Amino acid sequence: MARKSILVVDDDKPQREILEMILAGESYDVTTASSGEAAMKLARERRFDLALSDLKMTGMDGIELLQKLLAYDSSIIVVLLTAHGSIDSAKEALRRGAFDYLEKPYDRETLLETIRRALTKLDALDAEIISDSPEMESVKKMILKVARSSSTVLIRGESGTGKELIARAIHNQSPRVSEMFQAVNCAAINENLLESELFGHERGSFTGAHAEKKGLFEVADRGTLFLDEIGELDISMQAKLLRALQEREIRRVGGTRPIKIDVRVVAATNRDLRAMVADGRFRDDLYYRINVLSIDVQPLRERREDIPVLINFFLKKHTRNTSRLIRGLAPDARRVILEYAWPGNVRQLESAIERAILLAESDLISVEDLPLEVRQESRPSAEGGGFKLPTEGISFEDFERNLLMQAMERTDYNITKAAKLLGLTFRTLQYRLEKFGIKRPDKKGETEEEDTEE
Repeated sequence: MARKSILVVDDDKPQREILEMILAGESYDVTTASSGEAAMKLARERRFDLALSDLKMTGMDGIELLQKLLAYDSSIIVVLLTAHGSIDSAKEALRRGAFDYLEKPYDRETLLETIRRALTKLDALDAEIISDSPEMESVKKMILKVARSSSTVLIRGESGTGKELIARAIHNQSPRVSEMFQAVNCAAINENLLESELFGHERGSFTGAHAEKKGLFEVADRGTLFLDEIGELDISMQAKLLRALQEREIRRVGGTRPIKIDVRVVAATNRDLRAMVADGRFRDDLYYRINVLSIDVQPLRERREDIPVLINFFLKKHTRNTSRLIRGLAPDARRVILEYAWPGNVRQLESAIERAILLAESDLISVEDLPLEVRQESRPSAEGGGFKLPTEGISFEDFERNLLMQAMERTDYNITKAAKLLGLTFRTLQYRLEKFGIKRPDKKGETEEEDTEE
């Protein structure tokens, strides 16, 4: 596993050197910067897992740096160091997206425990959300940031991208993890029954209400309620939900007694709620209430780095409880899967792998085992050109590493030119280079630090 990278920012050189010594002693990959401006320069050149910054600095202070770092890379975890007199500013930084703050003077163990806590949560998410793309790494780090609060979260993304998985991860990383996580699909329940499902009902409140029933808001009290496809709510139900969120209380159907609730609401949608607000189909006040914090999930076709790791995960998952021995995919089947657009996203990919396992007649999944719509859209390999798979095969990771090395060597290690050569974005290539530990051969850490502290 690659070492976690930490950016230390402090305009006090002795303090900066102490922090570097402590963190490097714990095998972190440490880079230092003497100012917020130098830190931003470094952040544009490489990707960091965590930034540890002093709050009070000459020029750009810690809060301004926090805002600029998150605006450039929303995935970075930020921890601030503050004197006692700046506690209010540090708490404001938490509201703006910082993971935590440490009050000076702090001891070595408290410092390391805070950093371990942030990075351990990130490692736990790696097991919970299977991914290998910079886009999903950003989502994971955003989960850590929003999990600590009780504010509502809106998750936006196409169907099948894993919005409920993200909602569960928010709950599991939050202080509410020991309480209930309840999920409801707002599009799957008749609107006449949805009010009872959410708020409960009293006995005799309508035909068939033979006993009182607690709604999901009560069941999930002190926990998390996930409202999937919230864009499908009708206007009258939107008004009732808004009142529950604003007043933090509900009334059961047929009841008159207000019931106080303490529920963290996470909502999700595959629709453009802003367009719906403009059209009068979604209340603007409810939109702003649920969109306090937001997470955007990219479709699978825009994060293709995730497809190979998802293939391996689904192969293990769906062969675990069967008698089938499937070693993997035949090369042509893997090519078809990697080229397909996956309009149904991760859910469609999982279904295709599960189906292929059941249909496969050998220990390798073939193209014929894949769904018809996947096979029909595959592009045939160009005859006589392009990459030829060796007869003896090749490790996919070795192939990717070699390809990256060739691109970097051909462009004299210019990331911008290499990214253009490979058809990748700058950030995506930067992420892949760090994953494989590819650097300019003569570039040393001391030189990087000298460039930073100019």
